[in-house]
Amino acid sequence: MTSTRNILVVAHALRADTVAAARRVTAALVAAGARAVFSADDRAQLGDAIEDFDNTGTLGIDVPVDEIELAIVLGGDGTILRAAELVRGGTAPVLGINMGHVGFLAEIERDELDEAVHRAILGDYRVEERLALAVRVQDSDDSLIYETWALNEATVEKASRERMLEVVLEVDGRPLSSFGCDGMVVSTPTGSTAYNFSAGGPVIWPTVEAMAVVPLSAHALFAKPLVVGPEATIAIEVLERTNGTGILWCDGRRSHDLPPGARVMVRRSPEPVRLARLHPAAFTDRLVRKFRLPVEGWRGPISAEPETWAMHEPTETETDPATRPGAGA
Repeated sequence: MTSTRNILVVAHALRADTVAAARRVTAALVAAGARAVFSADDRAQLGDAIEDFDNTGTLGIDVPVDEIELAIVLGGDGTILRAAELVRGGTAPVLGINMGHVGFLAEIERDELDEAVHRAILGDYRVEERLALAVRVQDSDDSLIYETWALNEATVEKASRERMLEVVLEVDGRPLSSFGCDGMVVSTPTGSTAYNFSAGGPVIWPTVEAMAVVPLSAHALFAKPLVVGPEATIAIEVLERTNGTGILWCDGRRSHDLPPGARVMVRRSPEPVRLARLHPAAFTDRLVRKFRLPVEGWRGPISAEPETWAMHEPTETETDPATRPGAGA
């Protein structure tokens, strides 16, 4: 490992405000003695905004991924997902600065940019590990034909708008149901506020280790969203009687065609995704802020924390059936 501090800067370089922010971040990193690292694509797109800085590097060319200390991301959720892909295989956490709209994965908003970079340089953040998915695809002969991962979700979708996808769903090696549908979503808690949410799946708190399985427009009596344990293995088979093909999408970024008979297996990845957090904000507050949920009428928190609540032991009178309300006549 080199003694140089390598910090990856990932930017949505098609917006002028984000390009300007990338230059500010680069200037702050270089002034602090750190090396600002960019992917080859970002370096080409940022162009003049960063070319006059000396202490910079290019990911995968002169700076390997396992030497990245932190990734600072300027953009929305799509840019953060791209950053998670860039640092996959290393241990660098991702610090998201929202330059988009909702930016649910982002830690902070654009008006906190300078403070965030300052704290990142000081190493003043905590790392939160998020469950990721390992995804494998087999053909009808059970040969492995594709392998990838996902932070938000893996979706099996129909490839043709006019045709339905026929699938059978399996959980932990046992068949659960088969039906026609537009597709299936397997989501992590992190992705539960993304495609899973739009498809009618449950919002899962990040502290809950679980996966959600949500059918899309299923023609079936039993096709409700499911929540399974973190060690479960989900399999979705594209039945050979399907008239057409399917397609696998992971985080909306990586795809693979699914011929009839294909089997998509999803389980927990042994490699989590690491997010850098500057503030210990409650997930409830994040939901309220990002979705602009109405909370008028809330009376405020209780005076005592739940762990200090005294357990009420029922009295003999309360346990006697004859003395309960409604007993007697």
